[in-house]
Amino acid sequence: MSAREFNFDGLIGPTHNYAGLSFGNVASASHQNTASNPRAAALQGLEKMKFVADLGIGQCVLPPLRRPRLEFLRGLGFSGSDQQIVDKAYRQCPALLASCFSASSMWTANAATVSPSSDCQDGRLHLTPANLSSTLHRSIEPPSTTRNLRAIFSDHEQFVVHDPLPSQSGLSDEGAANHTRLAPAHDQEGVEVFVFGVDTIDRSAPRPGEFPARQTLLASQAVARNHGLPMERAFFLHQNPAAIDAGVFHNDVICVGNENVLLCHELAFVDQDRQLKRLSTEFEKQFGSPLEVIELSAKELELTDAVSSYLFNSQLVTLANGKMTLICPLECKENPRANRCLDKIVDESNSIEKVEFLNLRQSMNNGGGPACLRLRVVLTEEQQAGIHQGIVYSKKLHEDLFMWVESNYRERVEPSDLRDPALIRESYDAISALARILDLPESVLLDC
Repeated sequence: MSAREFNFDGLIGPTHNYAGLSFGNVASASHQNTASNPRAAALQGLEKMKFVADLGIGQCVLPPLRRPRLEFLRGLGFSGSDQQIVDKAYRQCPALLASCFSASSMWTANAATVSPSSDCQDGRLHLTPANLSSTLHRSIEPPSTTRNLRAIFSDHEQFVVHDPLPSQSGLSDEGAANHTRLAPAHDQEGVEVFVFGVDTIDRSAPRPGEFPARQTLLASQAVARNHGLPMERAFFLHQNPAAIDAGVFHNDVICVGNENVLLCHELAFVDQDRQLKRLSTEFEKQFGSPLEVIELSAKELELTDAVSSYLFNSQLVTLANGKMTLICPLECKENPRANRCLDKIVDESNSIEKVEFLNLRQSMNNGGGPACLRLRVVLTEEQQAGIHQGIVYSKKLHEDLFMWVESNYRERVEPSDLRDPALIRESYDAISALARILDLPESVLLDC
């Protein structure tokens, strides 16, 4: 059955701020406690969606989660009115206040891991929401994300939205940011590559020393089993600890794949030469066609430049003519070494024909590039009709969302603004209005 790629982009929420909550994320830490611009952030995200849709790629939107989540603070012993709770948290532990205001659900590459129906033994599309247990502010997200996904993928005959894995360190799961699907074409069977940062069973296995590894081997294996993937088509690659310690907190900061192309840095994986050879051999054995591996060396691009430019966090998409376009953040153009590497990537000898640059500065300053902002989902024609249609991108939806942002978002949020009771009301009112635009129950988006 014919299938095509859809990118589910996260709408950036009205409480977008720079609290530097994500240890190991260099960009997030470097912009901690600076002023953010939620309106510009959301509009930049909308422009990316429009750009991708105009290329002929399927596009959908995912709503932001309700923030602030004051019940999180109440559960930690803060009492009183909403304003009293916010004031107490601001005085006693600002990081907890920032956590309940965080707009980090915008990075929907961490929303879930997705396996298309062509890969799964029961013929249904499977999604496992990430438990995000490695960071406090993101560990709040999974119940709400699961509710949203079940409202959008509600047809049980076509879709399975699993519960997140248990929230504990040995099963830490960060979603599609550590997962890549490779296939001759989107509508064919493929192999799924799961990348883990730590093997919690084998204590002798390499692990990072400075920053934490956020994806465990046990979690990746559990997701593959839950999705019913044939084990000969599930690969588990170990992320290079040196890359994690350089700020590569997710695999999608060092590697991107699309159909039969895998673009990566030479320091992406442990035992990389052997693992990529094994993957390439199995790909050709399964599908009778070669896997195109484009590898950038550390001499061409140091890890620090890979992290600062987010070259590998670009979106790699296939156009109607069968050629691919790499959608990069503007930082890749501004970084001389990254820009030179793009000349090697765009070559007649491979499938990547063109590079485009987008301004996503607000997201980039908080540690998320083009690939962070989208969850890739391969849908058959029947499944396209089976998802909730209110979130499918159109010119009318773009116009409505543009006006929604203009009407509900602030141009500037300082760290001290998290104490402002008006910001709470503005955020809740914005989500209520969005429910009407997306034709989703307000009880789902407000999670009440």
